[in-house]
Amino acid sequence: MITDSHDHLFFRSALLPGQELDDKQAAIAELRAFRELGGERVVQWTPFGLGRRAEWLTDVSQASGVQIIGATGLHQRAHYADQALVDQVLPKLADLFIEELTAGMRPDDPAAGSALPRAGLIKVAGAFHHLDEYARTTMIAAAEAHHATGAPIGVHHELGTAAPDVAALLIGELKVPPEKVILGHLNRQPDSDVHLELAQTGAFLAFDGPSRANHATDWRLFECLERIAAHGHADQVLIGADTTTAAARSAPGMPFLLRTIAPRLGDALTAKFFVNNPGRAFPAATSLRPASG
Repeated sequence: MITDSHDHLFFRSALLPGQELDDKQAAIAELRAFRELGGERVVQWTPFGLGRRAEWLTDVSQASGVQIIGATGLHQRAHYADQALVDQVLPKLADLFIEELTAGMRPDDPAAGSALPRAGLIKVAGAFHHLDEYARTTMIAAAEAHHATGAPIGVHHELGTAAPDVAALLIGELKVPPEKVILGHLNRQPDSDVHLELAQTGAFLAFDGPSRANHATDWRLFECLERIAAHGHADQVLIGADTTTAAARSAPGMPFLLRTIAPRLGDALTAKFFVNNPGRAFPAATSLRPASG
């Protein structure tokens, strides 16, 4: 199943005012364009409290013909306009994650009802070049939720930094199996020596973009992927578009992955990065499936 392993259909951040992804029809159109190029599944990394529109995901999946995996989790505090919401959930964060992984994600619209899809990913975030107390708190809760449910943990690394610290905490200290850890945004710090060090942990390595915000490092993507593959770690790579703003939806958008990136990788690496590896990273049972017929 051809998968965009890190993206956003709906997203609202205090750090990106006026660039909200909150248009249901635009999301359907984007997914249909992805589907026309062969795309079959998208993993939405938008976590709790940031406009992920869990109540829309089933409709969007059915209208587009693309499977969707949603996320629970908590992003960096700075992304939340409602700081009281963060303070409210922090004391029992693991309970929130487990609830959303097993019973269903909480809606953004209180009138949406209770029959919402379950999350299939826990998304948390590190800080720039370190793990602050907030990051450690969210990751400890994510590890607890993983041990209770088996769900994978996807990590936002600020400008690609602090990934070794995250691996040491989640895999080393908190005993999360490495194949259940997805280290994101590694293209934003295109240091292949660090990437190979991370590969030794056994975690999945996520390269997402390109984007206007990260254009300065995007051109290093292929050399980084080639070196990882040459050292025998192609089975750990995931690729995503990470569309976080309304402007990014039109350029480059999800279709760029299959229109531009995949052809340069060749058939063997494309199969690993877009099909085989996501198939192991994200359990199929958590996908929202399009209507049959």
